[in-house]
Amino acid sequence: MKIFTALLFLAALCVCTALAGPAPQPVPLRAGAAASNITPQLGVSINGGMQDSIAATVQDELHARCLVLDDGRTKLAIVVCDSCMIPREVFDAAKARIEKEVGIPVAHQLMSATHTHSAPTSASVFQSDANASYKQFLIGRIVDGVKRAHAQLRPAQIGWGRALEPEQVFNRRWHMKPGVENKNPFGGIDQVRMNPGVKNPDLLKPAGPTDPEIRFITLRGTNGAPLGLLANYSLHYVGGVTGVSADYFGAFADRIQQLLGADRLDPPFVGILSNGTSADINNINWKEGGQPNPGPYGRIRIVADAVAQKVHTAHRDVPFHAHVRLAAKQVELTLKVRKPTAVELATAREIVSRTKTFPRMSTQQEIYARETVQMHEYPDEVRAIVQVLRIGDLAIAAIPCETFVEIGLELKAKSPIKPLFTISLANGYNGYLPTPEQHKLAGYETWRAKSSYLETGASVKITGALLALLEELK
Repeated sequence: MKIFTALLFLAALCVCTALAGPAPQPVPLRAGAAASNITPQLGVSINGGMQDSIAATVQDELHARCLVLDDGRTKLAIVVCDSCMIPREVFDAAKARIEKEVGIPVAHQLMSATHTHSAPTSASVFQSDANASYKQFLIGRIVDGVKRAHAQLRPAQIGWGRALEPEQVFNRRWHMKPGVENKNPFGGIDQVRMNPGVKNPDLLKPAGPTDPEIRFITLRGTNGAPLGLLANYSLHYVGGVTGVSADYFGAFADRIQQLLGADRLDPPFVGILSNGTSADINNINWKEGGQPNPGPYGRIRIVADAVAQKVHTAHRDVPFHAHVRLAAKQVELTLKVRKPTAVELATAREIVSRTKTFPRMSTQQEIYARETVQMHEYPDEVRAIVQVLRIGDLAIAAIPCETFVEIGLELKAKSPIKPLFTISLANGYNGYLPTPEQHKLAGYETWRAKSSYLETGASVKITGALLALLEELK
């Protein structure tokens, strides 16, 4: 009887299996890439400094570089724009149109700025005011780029890799020798100094680490032809140009295309370099100096080539995958704003009132007095998006700030999904993001202004929220 019952069970199991059919096969990944030109008309405001400047020439073109990925159930869009910083309203408007016209959910779109200091003013900072017509132009071109990348979707293979380039990154915040004062424009004394001078005999030690890691995602068609590459490096910008320029981010895109033999392909290859956690990192060797100064744009090419060469070497050993799962999650945080006290506001208004070059502020004290008056008008709280994308075994964190390198290193160490890298200036702009410890040291990146205004514990809240999202996607 037991044998008969067992036979009946096996027969029933076979029938159920036959009715269910074969297990569904994973859908091949599809990918598309496009670059949308966002170079402005000459004459627009250029930000990146405490004084405004005007675009009089173009050193190299600016682009919104776009990737779209589709695993058959989930689509992701990643956009990296050659811009200093882009306010949330620009990204929100572009995302809403993309969701409506292409069908990619807003929460599945990651958009960021590279932080080139030679691009049109999209977010008002210091004495540069955003150009309203350029912002509208930027929205349209971002939408166009994603739509074109979406139209290019085709079966693809994806891989990810890692390289190191420690020779181009230096912490720019320094402790000085005892007895050296670091005066700030508010009348106080800081514990550290930003950009303290090359070979300054009063240098003591850097106030933080660096992150030499380059993480990258690479895509190719099923025929093996390169399709696109997204890299991430924690270096602020390089500079040394007199006109509009995408800085080393754009030069990297061009150089990696050359190294991969990806010129004049159909569809065109798109190289992308996103800004990692670089708020306190630049390309100047303060302690030793000795770096070549090959003239305008020369230093940009040196850095871009060094980073691209390292990526190209690591690229040779990257394993590719035809099937990966995609996922995205984001949360909107409420963060407090550091507002001036009544005494600070009164002092600032008095300084502004006696400025001889008004409305143009000349000295640091005058500039930050103007910023203090404007910060009085800011809301007490702001809303900020933090986001995580998962691409196979890799994760990308997105923070809407100029993020200190310590935060990126902490996320890499604590993330339940590895590897991970962080894209800064993503989905909006909320100024510098120092850690509480760096706030205590003070220095330029902490000085209250439109460029630095979040509560001193903002990094703790943002890091915690990102790690929680990563746990959900684990």
